Amino acid sequence: MATTRLNPLLHLSQRIETLPRLGFLHPNRKLRLPRLKPSLAIRPIRAKSTDSSPIEAATPAVDAGVSYSETFRLKHTRTLEGEVSVRLNRVKEGGGEGWRLVVGCNLEGKWVLHWGVTYSDEFGNEWDQPPSDMRPPGSIPIKDYAIETPMTNSSSPSGEQTYHNVQIDIHNNSSISAVHFVLKEEETGGWYQHRGRDFRVPLMDCLHEEKNNEDEKKGFSIWPGAFDQFSNILLKTDGSDPKSKDNVQGANNAKQQNGFYEEYPILKEEPVQSFMTVSVKESDEKGKNLVNFDTDLPGEVVIHWGVCKDYNRTWEIPPPPHPPGTKIFRNKALRTSLQPKENGQGSWGLFAVEKKFSGLPFVLKHNHYTWLYNMGTDFYIPLPVGSFPTQFSRDKKKMDEQTMTDVQKQGIMYPPKVEDSQSASDVAETEDIINGIRNLVTDISSEKGAMTKSKEAQENILLELEKLAAEAYSIFRSAPPTFDEEAVSEAESLKPFVELCSGTGSGYEIVCQGFNWESNKSGRWYSELDEKVSEIASLGFTIVWLPPPTESVSPEGYMPKDLYNLNSRYGTMDQLKLLVKRFHEEGIRVLGDAVLNHRCAHYQNKNGVWNIFGGRLNWDDRAVVADDPHFQGRGNKSSGDNFHAAPNIDHSQDFVRKDLQEWLCWLRKEIGYDGWRLDFVRGFWGGYVKDYLEASEPYFAVGEFWDSLSYTYGAMDYDQDAHRQRIIDWINAVNGKSGAFDVTTKGILHAVLEKCEYWRLSDAKGKPPGVVGWWPSRAVTFIENHDTGSTQIRIVKAEREVYAAEIDEKVMMKIGPGHFEPPSGPQRWQLVTEGRDYKVWEAL
Repeated sequence: MATTRLNPLLHLSQRIETLPRLGFLHPNRKLRLPRLKPSLAIRPIRAKSTDSSPIEAATPAVDAGVSYSETFRLKHTRTLEGEVSVRLNRVKEGGGEGWRLVVGCNLEGKWVLHWGVTYSDEFGNEWDQPPSDMRPPGSIPIKDYAIETPMTNSSSPSGEQTYHNVQIDIHNNSSISAVHFVLKEEETGGWYQHRGRDFRVPLMDCLHEEKNNEDEKKGFSIWPGAFDQFSNILLKTDGSDPKSKDNVQGANNAKQQNGFYEEYPILKEEPVQSFMTVSVKESDEKGKNLVNFDTDLPGEVVIHWGVCKDYNRTWEIPPPPHPPGTKIFRNKALRTSLQPKENGQGSWGLFAVEKKFSGLPFVLKHNHYTWLYNMGTDFYIPLPVGSFPTQFSRDKKKMDEQTMTDVQKQGIMYPPKVEDSQSASDVAETEDIINGIRNLVTDISSEKGAMTKSKEAQENILLELEKLAAEAYSIFRSAPPTFDEEAVSEAESLKPFVELCSGTGSGYEIVCQGFNWESNKSGRWYSELDEKVSEIASLGFTIVWLPPPTESVSPEGYMPKDLYNLNSRYGTMDQLKLLVKRFHEEGIRVLGDAVLNHRCAHYQNKNGVWNIFGGRLNWDDRAVVADDPHFQGRGNKSSGDNFHAAPNIDHSQDFVRKDLQEWLCWLRKEIGYDGWRLDFVRGFWGGYVKDYLEASEPYFAVGEFWDSLSYTYGAMDYDQDAHRQRIIDWINAVNGKSGAFDVTTKGILHAVLEKCEYWRLSDAKGKPPGVVGWWPSRAVTFIENHDTGSTQIRIVKAEREVYAAEIDEKVMMKIGPGHFEPPSGPQRWQLVTEGRDYKVWEAL
């Protein structure tokens, strides 16, 4: 039986290759399909999946001793089971016979059939619109390739429930070879595919019985179609076989001249709102507060929590005793399951906390997979410190100044609550960060400071700026940071002197990928590249990214096996060391391609599954995640998206992290790598990457966090903020210690150049629309010979046929067929080069 689940469409992770001779990045890797995870699954411990917000709602009754109570809305989903049916029957039409295709769904909702056809005289599976006489009433054309037809309500064949269906009549003499479709549920915006692809109903044998080619032997099958452009919410099958009343599987399907009928089970997830009420009261036990949690969330609810002594909300593990069943989670937090209520309507928990702690931060984990958080960050419950008079009551109304003064006289410290559910500690902390940034900017940019400070002092100031910026971003994760315009302009005028911190380089790197997808075929790529080192250096590259160095099941290196065996299809370990040495002699740093997400096994377990490893890192199946059914791991559940071609490594295991840290440090020392290109970082939590970077201390690192941009009806959306936010979130998870490929900019550039849509090169705020517009010092762009540092580009013009920008007040450029010339004024410009659809000027 197939099952489907409401998930975001995440396109597979394309490899980005660079020809070393030309020095530009281009996609030419074969694609691989990661597992689509539930849309709410987020990595611990700063969970991010669904928003909640405080409300003034009715809450369970609490006694008069309660000093603080707050109720939060919690957004989650519930699952509805249903079926999609596909029926093809012969029907009488006029004096002859034809065919009728009926697609149905028995789930509640507003369903639409999004469909198209392919013709027998065309090659491939690109959709076309059907002829007008084939379109059911109410059909609407979608661009030039598809039709959308609302599904009508009627009784199901059994008469027991609501049934939505569309009937499509097909003439017997039609030249249509197949009907392709997907389902859309308009109320939720969900899409339903079959096993990640379009449904395809072959018609060749039905309409032209004399024809019998290879395509029709596949019967009712799933083929790639135009739907792979969508990135809205999907309903995804798990790959099981459908129910079939006519057994239309395999090569015999095409011979079913009387038609067929199949059903495909689906799961539709609908948003549901619940609440969590947290109240605080004084415990009968001296020196302790009682924190009560009450929620109507159905199913299992686990609280990951800690305590803090300061208003920076730094998590600590409180001393025992802890609530029954509590476990320590990765030495960073406690994990406590709430108890089911007797009436079955939710769960509750009561925690005793010593009064020396000023707050209790927490996040929720719902039914094993879904993390719930508060407006983009952790929940936080302030606790009184010191004596606790019973008359001390605190709700959402702001304490007036006199009341706070009285409380402070009694030795109680309680951070006041301000409007919009934001604590005063948040405000104070944010103001301190911003003031610190402003002071540092003023200090480093002042003429006096520039003359008197040493280079080391200036580097330290820049480092502090980076730390403060990352700290501010961790508070406001839901939106890019904003600062005073004057302060920003001053900061942008600065030039970094050397690297800001380990992992980020100087901000002025130009990276060349020193291999392509077929470089392994000669078996001596290291030696061949050695001959090109001087040429690469002459082109201005500062870093070269080399292929994965380890023994690999696949010749390209992305299916690593024995991590300490560096004899690969690219050459030997000695040849690799000589190549790195040659690059260093030319002043070029070298990145190793580190594949940390998965590893191919050496041996099978007792069930015949390949999940036992050999070599120096002879792990057993505890090193494999538990939720990938292909490899039967005994580790914990995955903290990211699974890559199903090989066992996904469980990075939550201490022995795994220790071994990988030692391996990276060994590569740095033994081979001489200066940093890392990190493969498929969507597969595991960024916090683990942070640990690996801190251990190996790379000069430069860049992560491959690749998924699909947002599309509507096959057209790329203008707003790609959600896409770049996911990349920003990963950079934040590694604490800013690595850059990331600016996949957002890469995708937008494709639309710009292919469709002459240069207006896309500016977002709604006039900034570059990719990661470079939000966190430029961490954006590694996919542009030929383009600086990947933090220098901002001032966009001068962004219209349909032209884009123009000014860089550092020194260079002006335009691309696109439209007209542009630098504006007249005190700054004069000289045209230095031009070609088809581009011009470049330099300031005089």
